[in-house]
Amino acid sequence: MTRRLPRTLATLAALSIAGFSTAAFAHPGHADGFAGGLAHPLTGLDHMLAMVAVGLWASQLGRRAMLVLPVLFPAVMAVGAALGVYGVGLPWIETGIVASVVTLGAAIALGLQPSLAASAGLVALFALFHGHAHGTELPAHGSALLYGAGFVAATAALHLIGIGIGASARSRIVLRTAGGAIAAAGAALFILH
Repeated sequence: MTRRLPRTLATLAALSIAGFSTAAFAHPGHADGFAGGLAHPLTGLDHMLAMVAVGLWASQLGRRAMLVLPVLFPAVMAVGAALGVYGVGLPWIETGIVASVVTLGAAIALGLQPSLAASAGLVALFALFHGHAHGTELPAHGSALLYGAGFVAATAALHLIGIGIGASARSRIVLRTAGGAIAAAGAALFILH
């Protein structure tokens, strides 16, 4: 059963990406500096849901995941942002962002508990998409480092909110319901756009 979980996650991610094969969202420009970066993840429901979902899933996966995933996501997100800033193109950015919401929500709803390596790989892939979107939307003026520090701080806070919700959930049903709501919201965001 454990060996099937990484394949199930990979299948969920692939179906999500394939199902959302057009650009899902157009993010408008944002203010510069630390405050602009801090606000950026909070201005898009797609970003907020995915980042809270990382924390929720980490709480569902256990202590090691709660230490690894919320650190890994911002680190890889920063790499993605650098790629975006320097004009390195990645395919399906907006699709990957929507897929992150749907896939992470579904993983929580289904109670999937793959290995830490498989979970980290999926989270890192999604972090790359989110980071690239942040990097390409960097305001033309202002400090990229301050802006980046702001969006990393907001991301970390959203992960901690997810961990807090997950850790305080009295039953698995609450956590799974939250995951289902996140997955459904991701699908609705794509359809409504």
